[in-house]
Amino acid sequence: MTKAPILRSTPADWKATGIIVVVCAIAVGGAAITANINQAHLSQAAVPGDKDAPALADVPEALHESFSLPNEPVPGQYRAVSAHGLTITHADHTLTATNPDGSEAWTYERTDADLCSLSTAWGKIVASYKTGVGCGDTVAINAATGEYDSTRSAVNSEEVVPVSSNDRVGTVSTDRIDLWRSDLVRTVEYGDVEAKQEPDKQPHEDCTISSALTRTENLALTESCPDKPGTTWLRFQDTTPDDSREPDIAADVDIATDGARLIAVGQKAAAIYRPGPHSTIESYDNKGEKLDSTSAEPSPDIDAGASPFAPATADLPHHMTWFDGSRLYLFKPSDLAVDHVVDDAIGTPIAVAKHMLVPTQAGIAVMDWSTGKTLRTIPVDRGSYHGPVYLTLAGDTIVETRGDQVVGLSAD
Repeated sequence: MTKAPILRSTPADWKATGIIVVVCAIAVGGAAITANINQAHLSQAAVPGDKDAPALADVPEALHESFSLPNEPVPGQYRAVSAHGLTITHADHTLTATNPDGSEAWTYERTDADLCSLSTAWGKIVASYKTGVGCGDTVAINAATGEYDSTRSAVNSEEVVPVSSNDRVGTVSTDRIDLWRSDLVRTVEYGDVEAKQEPDKQPHEDCTISSALTRTENLALTESCPDKPGTTWLRFQDTTPDDSREPDIAADVDIATDGARLIAVGQKAAAIYRPGPHSTIESYDNKGEKLDSTSAEPSPDIDAGASPFAPATADLPHHMTWFDGSRLYLFKPSDLAVDHVVDDAIGTPIAVAKHMLVPTQAGIAVMDWSTGKTLRTIPVDRGSYHGPVYLTLAGDTIVETRGDQVVGLSAD
C-alpha cells in the first residue's frame, strides 16, 4: 500500500510564496492603473431616462436658436449624431450629450486617445478611439441613461470612416471593413486581416476598398484590385455570414470605370456614382443585375474626396438621399433610381410631418417629397457661415451642423 506524501513547508517556501504574491499584486495593480478605463470618465447630469423623447409633430412656422456647441467631427461624419432626443457633439476629448433645451445630459471624457469613429444605433452611442492597435478601442454608451453598455478592443486600421445602419455599426478603411452587432461582437471582417487565425478566409486581400454602406442584411462595397486596373468592383455581402472571418459574397459587379463610389444602399440594392466625361448614377441589385442608370452632374465631393469615400447621406420615409457637394439627390427605396434632384440644397434633409426639410442658403425649405416642389422657406440666420449645412432631428429640435459648430433650432 502506497503511503500518501507528507507535505512540508519551510521558511524558504513561505518566503518564495510571499514574493510570488507580491509580484502578482504589483502586476494586477499596474494593469488596473494603466488600463484604458482609468483614462475615461463618464458622468451624468440631466439624463432623460428611458421615457420617450418628444418628437417634432408639425413643421414650424419659425425657428429660434436654442443652443450652439463646438463640434470636431471625425472623417466621414457629416450630420450631428442624435439618439433618444439628444444631440451628441465632440470637443476637447469629450463627448457631450445635450438635451433639446440646451442642458447637458451626460459627458464621456477620454484623455489618453483620439476619437476616430462615432456612430449611433440601437439607442446607443458607439465611439471608437485610436490606441496602439489602430482605431480599435470601442465603447457603447446607452444614450438615454448615459451608462456604459459594452466595449471591445481589437486590431484595426489607423484611418477609418464610420459605417452604420439601424442593425450594424462598424468602420471602413482602405484595408478592411469591420461590422458589429448590438453587443459589439464582430459579424463581418473583410479585407487585409493582420491577425489571421486561418489562411484563405479572405478572397480579396490585395484590393483597396474605396467605399462601403450597409442596411439590414446587405453590405455593399467598392474596391479596386491590382489584377484588373481601371476597374471598380462593386461587391454585395451578407452582414451575418456563418463565420465572421469568411465573407459571404452574394455578387460581384465589374464597373468598367476607375473611381466609382457608393452613394446609397437599400435592403437589396446599392447605387454608385460613376465618374467620367458623362458621369452617371447607376443602381444594381444584390444579384448583380443593373436596375437603373441616370445622367449626373460632376460631384465635387467625389472628385475631391478622400479614400475611403463616405457619402453625405440621409434617409427619409420615402427616399434615400445623397448630397454630392452641390445638389441633393433623392432615390426611390425599391430600386434606388433617381426620383428628384434639388439643385439649391446645401446639405442633407430631414422629414417632418410628411414634408421634407432641406437646408438652403435662405434657410430651411419645406418641400413636397412627392413632387420635389418647395412650398415655403423657414428663414434661418446663419451669420457669416456660408458652407454646407447638414440637418438632424433630435426629438423636437432641428439640429444644423455647420462646419465645426452644431446649432439647435426650436420652434417659436
